[in-house]
Amino acid sequence: MSSTSTAPPTLPDYVLNPDAVLSDPSTTWRHGQPPDYTKTRQFYLQTTSLPALVENLVKNWEIEASYKPLLPEWRTIASPQSYTFRVNGSPPQTAAQMLSVGTYNALIEPNEFYCPAHSSFDASHKTFKRVMPSFAWEVLEVYAGPPRVVFRWRHWGVMKGDYVGTNDKGEKVTIKAHGGDIDIEGVAVADVNDKLQLGSVEVFFDPMAMFRQMAPDGETGVTKEARTTE
Repeated sequence: MSSTSTAPPTLPDYVLNPDAVLSDPSTTWRHGQPPDYTKTRQFYLQTTSLPALVENLVKNWEIEASYKPLLPEWRTIASPQSYTFRVNGSPPQTAAQMLSVGTYNALIEPNEFYCPAHSSFDASHKTFKRVMPSFAWEVLEVYAGPPRVVFRWRHWGVMKGDYVGTNDKGEKVTIKAHGGDIDIEGVAVADVNDKLQLGSVEVFFDPMAMFRQMAPDGETGVTKEARTTE
C-alpha cells in the first residue's frame, strides 16, 4: 500500500523575512540605495519577539511604501491599480496617493501638532525619525486569517530628539525631547490574495496618542510660532 503526500505551498519571502525586499535586484530606490534598518531590527529583537507572517508582510510593505518610488516594483501588494489604504473609516487612498504623500502623511490627519499639507514625503520622514531614530513595529494578536486578516499591532520607540513640525493652522510646533517611551496601538484589517499580497488595508488607531505622549503635560513644553514664508 502506498501513500502520497502533498508538499506545503512555498510562502513568499516577504512574509518570512522582514528585510526580503531590501535585496531585490535592479530596484530603483528613492535615495539611490536600499535603506538601513539594522538599528530598528536590533531594537525590535532587544525589546520583544513576536514573529509572524503578517508581521513580516507589513514590515516589507512599509519598506516598499517608503523607499520604492516605482509602484510596479512593489511585491507586497496584489495590484498597484486596485490596492487601497484607509484610516479610521476615511475615504480610501490609492497606492499612487500613498506613494505621493508617504506613510506618515497617509496615516495622520491634520491636527494641532501636525498637518500633512505642510510636510512633503521626505520632510515627514525626517520629522519623525528625528524624534524616534528607532520606531519598532509588531503584531500583538491575530484575530482572523487569510483572506481577510484582522490583527492588533503596536508601534513603539523612545523620544530621543525634539519634535519640530507645522500644525493645521500653519504654525510651527516644537516639543522638547523627554527621553521617554512613545507607545501606540491599533487594529488593522487587510485583505490578501493566495500569495499573501495586500489588496486593501484599513487601519484603526488614535493618531493623537503619539503627540499626547510627546507632550504629556499638554501645552507645557510646547511652543507655537507663526510660520514664516521664505
